[in-house]
Amino acid sequence: MIAFVGLGNPGGQYAATKHNAGFWVVDELARRWKIGFKPGKGDYLMTQARGGKALLVKPTAGMNICGPAVRQIVDRWKIALNELVIIVDDVDLPLGALRIRPKGGDGCHRGMASVIYQLENMDFPRLRLGIATDEQLRPAEDFVLQPFRRQDEDLAATMVKQAADAAESILFRGINKTMAQFNRIKLTGDA
Repeated sequence: MIAFVGLGNPGGQYAATKHNAGFWVVDELARRWKIGFKPGKGDYLMTQARGGKALLVKPTAGMNICGPAVRQIVDRWKIALNELVIIVDDVDLPLGALRIRPKGGDGCHRGMASVIYQLENMDFPRLRLGIATDEQLRPAEDFVLQPFRRQDEDLAATMVKQAADAAESILFRGINKTMAQFNRIKLTGDA
């Protein structure tokens, strides 16, 4: 089973913010697969799909303290770390860019730092969505907690769909073929 964990912040005040890009991707997968989320036995919402081959998860404790929920998922379902895919926004990538890696550091992302701390390991795949625009990006805490500008919304929506395509590719084709295909895609405003 592959667990796709989208990182974000719970609550209506955060639903449309850039920091919730991870939630948007797992929501898109759930919409495609016609399944709904339900409360898990911890600080997360979850649903199983594809005949038990996939688990979609949204931690509910908040971005910066999502690590314990990820640990609960890994322990409860006995998920191997190479089958744990963290889906997260990245302020250092331009809007429209996707980066898939089999392992790596936290990239100064507090949600990823929380996951790494709880797992005591960095060797798990991640799917990063670029959210940087031509706006003032620093302090990042302010930028990520704002919605996309109207002129960036279509590109952001296209990127979320591409990220969901990439997640499905990881599930059915594996991470290496997915990286070869999706890491070179750079969406533009004309996409």
